[in-house]
Amino acid sequence: MAAKPTLPARRRADGATLASLFAVALLIVPARMVFRALPLSITPASLIALAAALLWLCAHLTLTLGMAKGRNPVRTALFVYLTAIVATYGYASYGYMPSDELNLADHALILLVANAGLALMMCDGVRGAARLDFVLQAVVVAASVIAVIGAFQFLFDLDLTQYMQIPGLRYTSEDGFITERSDFRRVAATTGHPIEFGVVCAMLLPIAVHYGFQAGERAEPALRWWVCSGLIGMGLMFSVSRSAVLGLAGVGVVLFLGWPARRRLHAMGVVLVFLILMRIMVPGLLGTFYGLFANFGNDDSIRYRTHDYEVAAHEIAKHLWLGRGAGTWYAPKHQVFDNQYILSTVETGLIGIGAIVGMFGCAIYAGLRARHLSSDPGTRDLGLTLAACMVVPLIGAATFDLLSFATVTGLAFLLIGAAGSLLRSATETAALHPRDTGTFWRVRAPKDLFRGSGGRSDQVVP
Repeated sequence: MAAKPTLPARRRADGATLASLFAVALLIVPARMVFRALPLSITPASLIALAAALLWLCAHLTLTLGMAKGRNPVRTALFVYLTAIVATYGYASYGYMPSDELNLADHALILLVANAGLALMMCDGVRGAARLDFVLQAVVVAASVIAVIGAFQFLFDLDLTQYMQIPGLRYTSEDGFITERSDFRRVAATTGHPIEFGVVCAMLLPIAVHYGFQAGERAEPALRWWVCSGLIGMGLMFSVSRSAVLGLAGVGVVLFLGWPARRRLHAMGVVLVFLILMRIMVPGLLGTFYGLFANFGNDDSIRYRTHDYEVAAHEIAKHLWLGRGAGTWYAPKHQVFDNQYILSTVETGLIGIGAIVGMFGCAIYAGLRARHLSSDPGTRDLGLTLAACMVVPLIGAATFDLLSFATVTGLAFLLIGAAGSLLRSATETAALHPRDTGTFWRVRAPKDLFRGSGGRSDQVVP
């Protein structure tokens, strides 16, 4: 008698499962939708992130749940960041604080702990390249969905978010997700603002492109990833955001330094075709983007961003090192700073802003270090891609108050954790197959940092 075929073992839920749920809730559930019954305006994504933080802590108390142990630069950077934020909170709340600012400080601390906990779960709880791909692919698919929502808003003036009524949730405001700029609609999809939507698309477009290239090189179906790339690219254009274009330019610089010449040519050809299609589909849109930069010196939004430097300098001088408290500088009580570097320095001082920048810088290092350690083409390309993604929030922080928006903040922390997870995986693989990796800091030229010590970007590091 023939033996019955055995069914594949069911995979149990792990850190990748939780991170994927977070990504779907973060991107698809409208950013202004919070739980009715919970205080402090908690969103579904924030609740999942808080659960991830608690589960990460509990899992580290055991040796049987598969949580990664040992040092990791991303985890160290997250601990430094949390320490700085807690010190700021303690310093600010030690003396008198108005009740409204104290409530906002409490809310900000909870959200910061949640996001950092989610990043730690990504870093320690997502084990192996396959599970990391699972999370990042879920993020790309969710981003494609919100890009379609943004396309309906832009092309048809149809806001699908008004039909997204989820039991137990409510909107915190009645503001629409569609605004105007230069006779064009500016859309936010499910995020809090068109600038945020554009920056989110700029952060996720390189990941979609990465999976498109990797599928092609492995002779796997690649069309779905190129469709996702096209949708996310259109979403970036429909945001009509200068910040998104600047972030994408930063991504392009990093990727072009690390890509082989053939891929650069392919990428330039695809970008040219995409721009031609956008010109045909939406006449005048490219001219609007050109005007955003050509009239840079006369733009009212630029003047608004730079007129408050004296106020910021006065506030920073009051609390130079630890700031006045995260979340305590808010509109309409205080003047808006459309610059996260200024806002974070006011709220968390020089120590806080140093910890924030260091955290993003450490994620870039982790991606490049993973690229250097690995001989697998997919891992190497993903390391470069994640490093490029982390450039976007560093640029965007100079053009708007990035950490005041929940979607882009949550996404940034998720990708920070992804860089740490990739470095863990590359380090473990390198330990099984040791080779000379000690020349990482002794490269001869800046481009070698992106290409490894071999010079050619497609060459395996000896």
